[in-house]
Amino acid sequence: MSEFLNIFHLWKYLAAWLVMLLVSVVNGAARDLTYGKAMNELAAHQVSTAIGIFLLGGVIWLFGYLVPLSSANQAIALGLFWAGLTIAFEFLFFHYVGGHPWAELLANYNVLKGRIWVFILLWIATAPYIFIRFGFWDWNR
Repeated sequence: MSEFLNIFHLWKYLAAWLVMLLVSVVNGAARDLTYGKAMNELAAHQVSTAIGIFLLGGVIWLFGYLVPLSSANQAIALGLFWAGLTIAFEFLFFHYVGGHPWAELLANYNVLKGRIWVFILLWIATAPYIFIRFGFWDWNR
């Protein structure tokens, strides 16, 4: 775990998260400018979430391939770090900069109403471990 806290590695992890943020912004813009105009907001949200899971999986896989992790524990810590950053960004940016009320932001977590954004967070949190566990990354190379 001390390997995870190494400041040099933290910068790499943060840079990877910033790439994920950029990919997510592009995904949202693509939704708003294309297929989101042809379907209702909930359906567009669900399609965008599925596309986001796929795209973020690619970014996470590429990061782990280029910057091998040293253990499954490090993968778990990294996934939780990225998920924490994502949640903090989602709430702080969209509330204080975007002006969205807290209730609207929390509504995006209501799976019973078809809001499946939470699956993005679960994927970000677990993908590093899943990639190591199932051999998509080899931390011993």
